[in-house]
Amino acid sequence: MSQNVIYSINGPVVKIKDASDLQMLEMVYVGKKELLGEVIGIDDVYATIQVYESTTGLKVGEPVLSSGSPLNAILGPGILTNIFDGIERPLKEMAEKFGMYVTEGRGIATLNTTKPWDVTFTVKVGDTVESGHIFATCPETSLIQHRFMIPVGLDGVVVAKLDDGMHTLNDVLLQVKDKYGVVHELTMIQKWPIRQARPVTKRHVISVPLITGQRVIDTFFPIAKGGAAAVPGGFGAGKTMTQHQLAKWCDADIIVYVGCGERGNEMTQVLEEFSELVDPKSHKPLTDRTVLIANTSNMPVAAREASIYTGITLAEYYRDMGYHVAVMADSTSRWAEALREISGRLEEMPAEEGFPAYLPSRISQFYERAGFVETLSGNPGSVTIIGAVSPQGADFSEPVTQNTKRFVRSFWALDKSLAYARHFPAINWTISYSEYLDDLKRWYDTNVDRRFIPLRAEMMSVLHEETQLMEIVKLIGSDVLPDDQKLTLEIARVIRVGFLQQNAFHPEDTYVPFEKQFKMLQLISYLRQECLKVLATKRTISAVLVTGIFDELIKIKYDVPNSALELLDGYFKKIDDALASVQ
Repeated sequence: MSQNVIYSINGPVVKIKDASDLQMLEMVYVGKKELLGEVIGIDDVYATIQVYESTTGLKVGEPVLSSGSPLNAILGPGILTNIFDGIERPLKEMAEKFGMYVTEGRGIATLNTTKPWDVTFTVKVGDTVESGHIFATCPETSLIQHRFMIPVGLDGVVVAKLDDGMHTLNDVLLQVKDKYGVVHELTMIQKWPIRQARPVTKRHVISVPLITGQRVIDTFFPIAKGGAAAVPGGFGAGKTMTQHQLAKWCDADIIVYVGCGERGNEMTQVLEEFSELVDPKSHKPLTDRTVLIANTSNMPVAAREASIYTGITLAEYYRDMGYHVAVMADSTSRWAEALREISGRLEEMPAEEGFPAYLPSRISQFYERAGFVETLSGNPGSVTIIGAVSPQGADFSEPVTQNTKRFVRSFWALDKSLAYARHFPAINWTISYSEYLDDLKRWYDTNVDRRFIPLRAEMMSVLHEETQLMEIVKLIGSDVLPDDQKLTLEIARVIRVGFLQQNAFHPEDTYVPFEKQFKMLQLISYLRQECLKVLATKRTISAVLVTGIFDELIKIKYDVPNSALELLDGYFKKIDDALASVQ
């Protein structure tokens, strides 16, 4: 470990002279407090370091120690249920040791090295093992089994191992001799460079949806396991609440929630809610399958970038065990703003709106780490990324939103006017889209019904027709419309209020199984077709509205419990009876 000294300090950017021994992206320890930093530039005179902690009090002439390795994530049991900052320091342990305020410098281990884990081996002495091979397991939480893997790049023969039982993180579980005769000692801990994607055997074609229980997403704008989605929206439009709902209810095995530059009170809400929630499938605490990374707006700006990469690295680690992982990044705009601030301090030539010219490539590097893969161990696994975007003034033409659209295939645009009208999730159905429908069609046909895609198309057609008709209504009123167009407006109201609008605080509406979503679509379509037949007999739409059947369908989401979906079949008869009474 060599030593240099600080030459200049500019916020989180530190320069040192004559550092020919340093490498690009090498991790270093800056100053007497040994602040964590990363080399981001080297020329013939200076090496430039990005410091991930507050540089307040740092002085010129203080030492800089090189580590000889890139910025790594520490991987092992104990990650789940934990809360880390952007550079993977455990905030609970820091609070216990140093108090409620985050301190600078080294001094606390990422994972608990004294806690024993109940390890069960899946290999024996003499077995041949390869990169990614699972050699042991332990119960990390009540929901997730931790699977210990042979490190990437190591193949060989097991020459020694411990017995099954209780072991700690630093115990040498396994000894593997490679083809050169070198014996490698494996503990529970691995390290991995956060900016480097973990390798896989192959990428699969995306074909399975991520079921979220949110009707507007599952039915109208789905995301696939291994896909990427963006949730752009202005202040107060509901980005964070939407991500909270997805984190609570989506059918991923593990959730990695990255609070990147958001307000501290929002992260506090996440911590409080998640600690109280019960997983709907296992009835165990939701935190047993969640890891939270908190890098709030009052924490060092440079660490926002690290927090994004730390989160995706943890997700890939669990993916390689054979799990389906969902990453919630809130918000990538704050990350991009951190890039802009540091780029300005580096005196780089700015691009559009002051963002660095390499913004698109950084965004793509993040989202392209999503995917549905075959891991090195042969198991299927996936990482799904859902990134919130916070465009200033809700302007979706700004650089972060536009560049994000290039690299995601689901775009859930939040509308401030819908949010102010208390329509949540405030996803605007006219400008949102999903490009995963064709990829998921076979799954829908096999697991739901062949009528699902046509039904969805019918509902979307009604909503788009309503948008056009409302332009006329605003000008001259609805009285001049013919009855069939008035019917379109009423059916659209049923879709908007009864289907798209969802109450996150109602026990029956916060999560809706796919079977109920499909049945609700069928009922709305059936009502529309039967009403058209009634109107064809010269009866008026006002006579149909008097029956109250439209309002009754809107209330289905509350009136029919998720545990008694057979009650939905009775609504077809209710529609028939109501329309039969029309005079």
